[in-house]
Amino acid sequence: MSNAGYLTAGRRKNAVARVLTSKGSGKIVINDKSIDEYFGGLERHKKIALKPFEFWPSMKSYDYYINVYGGGVSGQAGAVSHSIARTILELDPALKDTLKKEGLLTRDSRMVERKKSGRPKARKRFQFSKR
Repeated sequence: MSNAGYLTAGRRKNAVARVLTSKGSGKIVINDKSIDEYFGGLERHKKIALKPFEFWPSMKSYDYYINVYGGGVSGQAGAVSHSIARTILELDPALKDTLKKEGLLTRDSRMVERKKSGRPKARKRFQFSKR
């Protein structure tokens, strides 16, 4: 990987994904595994992760080496999508309007709400007993 291209990061929930691009043949490697192997046949997560490539025809001219950590599978798929969209923006700035319109450049800031003291969960309460 001597001809490394761009390094971008994307986030979703508690997951962080970093993409390193280099000239190549369109290979996608996530944590040293193929994308099919990494997401384990979960077509929904694979589709979320690869959504930015629907708007970019030059996908096959680069290799993508992705390092993702934290969170669960769903959050990691969203983080991969966010980081790939940022990579595409670096490689082809003309697609900014398209990617922004699809919501791929905006970080999804929804997080799990913290548990409050005196309650079993964040908002759930114990059963009220009048007597």
